[in-house]
Amino acid sequence: MPVAASGGLVLYRAPDTGALTVANPLTGASRALPAPPQGGQQLQAIAMYGAPYRVALFTGELPDLSMEVFDSSKNSWEGSVSLARKSEDSSPDALAHGGGDGTVYFLSKSGDVVATNMQRSVSKQYSSVVVPSSERGEAVAYFLSHSGTVVACDTARRTFEELPRILPVYFEYSIDVVACGGAAYAVVLSEYLDTASLRVWGFADGAWRQVAAMPPAMSHGLYGKKADINCVGHGDRVMVCVSSGEANGCFMCDVSSNQWEELPKYINGDGEAEFLASFSFEPRVEITV
Repeated sequence: MPVAASGGLVLYRAPDTGALTVANPLTGASRALPAPPQGGQQLQAIAMYGAPYRVALFTGELPDLSMEVFDSSKNSWEGSVSLARKSEDSSPDALAHGGGDGTVYFLSKSGDVVATNMQRSVSKQYSSVVVPSSERGEAVAYFLSHSGTVVACDTARRTFEELPRILPVYFEYSIDVVACGGAAYAVVLSEYLDTASLRVWGFADGAWRQVAAMPPAMSHGLYGKKADINCVGHGDRVMVCVSSGEANGCFMCDVSSNQWEELPKYINGDGEAEFLASFSFEPRVEITV
């Protein structure tokens, strides 16, 4: 299962064993990574970055996160490092729950009991997005916590930050994180006042700000579908895959111009539209593993 990509290489993780393999899909060359140190902690996310490439495993539970890094130039794992919370991380979620990632329950509009403990598809279970850090060869990795908050981990400073929620905890919505144009964004599909909206949010100066939104005439078709989204970014564009029992579709957004288009549906041999998981990498035939 592909979980990360960087510089023309793709990182795969075996679901049954957790074994990691780096490969160049164009040449077929691959390299099995040595097993990481056995810390026994819950795996949160996996990131791949840099040249020579590095693979980072983020483990533990908020607020006790750790990072283990594989350096391809040394063909070895560095020791586990505890991540410190950024001192300015004072989001309401971090303060109200002591920085924990516990489950919150609430009643939906239909009277159902809903849990904030987010369930992700197998294809995106450990995914993260990476943007370059100010430190050469390092990066900031963004991923979703179990409760749906965005967590940012700085591999250079060995710190993490739990960003504020975009919507209140009692809202029902689907969220994913993407990186494009050298920045990280959150994509949110939500419903309000008998319609649906799909918006792209950027985080700056301690607050989320909308940077793009699907036209209402297009997003309204997603209302009532109880759809899930998974997204990927490349260049200045974001691809959003929408999946539910009633509707499946893929949309492309140019973040800089807020232009949206629906992509042709993928139809399998039985004439049905299947669940699609988004993934991107840069094809480079000259890159070795």
